[in-house]
Amino acid sequence: MMVMNMPNWLKQRAFLTPDRSALVFNEQKWTFSQLFDETRRTADRLYSAGIKKGDYCGILAANRPETVFTIYALQQIGATAVMLNSRLTTDEIAWQLHDAKAVYLLYDQEHTEKAQLISRVRSFCITGIEGVAPAETRQTFSLDETCSIMYTSGTTGRPKGVIQTYGNHYMSATASALNLGLHSDDTWLCAVPLFHISGYSILMKSVLYGMEVHLMGKFEPERVNQLLKSGNVTMMSVVTAMLSAMLHELEGDYSSRLRCMLLGGGPAPVPILEACKAKGIPVFQTYGMTETASQIVTLTPEDSLRKLGSAGKPLFPCAVKIDRADEGEILVSGPNVTPGYLNRPEANKQAFQHGWFRTGDIGRLDEDGFLYVLDRRSDLIISGGENIYPAEIESVLTGHPAILEAGVTGVPNDQWGSVPAAFYVNKEPISEEELIDFCREKLARYKVPAYFVKVDTLPKNAANKLLRRELAKQWSGQDED
Repeated sequence: MMVMNMPNWLKQRAFLTPDRSALVFNEQKWTFSQLFDETRRTADRLYSAGIKKGDYCGILAANRPETVFTIYALQQIGATAVMLNSRLTTDEIAWQLHDAKAVYLLYDQEHTEKAQLISRVRSFCITGIEGVAPAETRQTFSLDETCSIMYTSGTTGRPKGVIQTYGNHYMSATASALNLGLHSDDTWLCAVPLFHISGYSILMKSVLYGMEVHLMGKFEPERVNQLLKSGNVTMMSVVTAMLSAMLHELEGDYSSRLRCMLLGGGPAPVPILEACKAKGIPVFQTYGMTETASQIVTLTPEDSLRKLGSAGKPLFPCAVKIDRADEGEILVSGPNVTPGYLNRPEANKQAFQHGWFRTGDIGRLDEDGFLYVLDRRSDLIISGGENIYPAEIESVLTGHPAILEAGVTGVPNDQWGSVPAAFYVNKEPISEEELIDFCREKLARYKVPAYFVKVDTLPKNAANKLLRRELAKQWSGQDED
C-alpha cells in the first residue's frame, strides 16, 4: 500500500505565507514565519531534553502561546502529543500517561505542582528546558502516522485513547473548509481548551488554511463579546453553555464580520437558537467528537431556519446512518474518523463494524437526510419502558424566562425503574409548581421531571459540556444524607 506524504505543514505554511498573521494572544502577535521560528527553537529544546521521533509525550498545559509552540514542535520532531485534560486528578493523568506508554510529560508553570506529583515518567516545564542540540526538522508528514492522542471522557469505565492521524486532521480541516468556505482574512477565536479536539483542530486548520488564530487563555463571556463586536474575529467554536453565557451578557449586536458561530457539544436548546436568530448570530449547529477529529455533520446556513434543531448533513467526504429504521445509534464513516483506540483491541472490535464507527449517540434522520442528535445513549432514561431524552426536557426548561441553565438525569424509582430529575440554575425566583405546570404544557406526562433541584452551578467538563453523570452522583449523595 502506498504511503501518502505531505510537506511538513508548518514549514510549508511559513514558506507560502511567511508574513501573514498566524497567532494572536492578548497584545502579542506572531506571523507564520515567526511562529515557525519559535516552534523550531522549542523543538531544539525538546530534542535536547531527549525527546525523539516516535516518543509519546503528555502535554499538561493551559491555552498559551508556549503550548501552541510545543504542540507544533512535537510534530517537527515526529513525536506524538498525548493531550491531557488539566481538570483531571493526578491519578487520572498518571493512568492516561501509563496507558499511552508515554515517556515524557511536558507541563507549564501553572501545572507544576500537579505534574511533579506524577512519577514513572520524565517531566519538564516547557519554559524551563535549556538546550542547544538542534532538532532535525522533518520535511514530510505521513498521513497515516499518529499525530495526537486524546482520551475520551469515559462515561463508562476507564477512558480510551483516541488515535488521531495526520490524515484525520487534514481531512477534518478539508471537510470543514468545503462546508464553511475559506476567506483569506478569517480569524478563528479559540476560547476552548487546546487539549480538547475543538481547540486542537483550530490549530491544525490554522496552518493548513493560513488562518490567524486569536487564542484566549480562558473563556470569558464579556471579553468574547467585545471581540465579536470589534470585528477582529470572523469565526468561533462554542458549546451551548458558552453561547448561553455570551447571550446573557450581550448588549447590542456582533460585528457583521462574524460569519460563523460553530455550535457543538450536544443538542442545543431551541430557545437559544431562537435568541441567536433574533440577534442575527450566524449559528452553525454541528456534531462531532474526538473520534472524528472534530465536526463530521454541520448544518449549513441556508437550512438553519427550516431545520432548526438539526445538526445538519454529513460533511462532503463523510457519511452518516442510523442503525434502526426510526431512532437509533448514530453510525459514521469518513477519512476523518479515527483508525481506532490505542491498545484497545476489544473496544475497536465493538466500535467498528463493516467500515462504520458506532458513536454511542442516539439520533434520527428526517426525510431529507438531516441528522437530529437526540442524546448520548448512556444518558438515555428508560422509564416504564418509555425512552426519555434529557436534552428534550432541558430544552423545554431553558425556554422558561426564569431559567438560566438546566440539566436532567435519570434517578431510581420503585414503580417506573427510573424517572427524570431536573437540576436548574435560575435567573429569578420560581416555584416547583410553576415549573411542573410549564413542563406539562410542553411535554408528555411521563417526561415531566419527578423532581426539581435548584443549584448554583451545573457540573461541566473542561469543554463546558454538561456532565449528566455528575448530576446522578449528586442525587445519590443527596439521597444518602
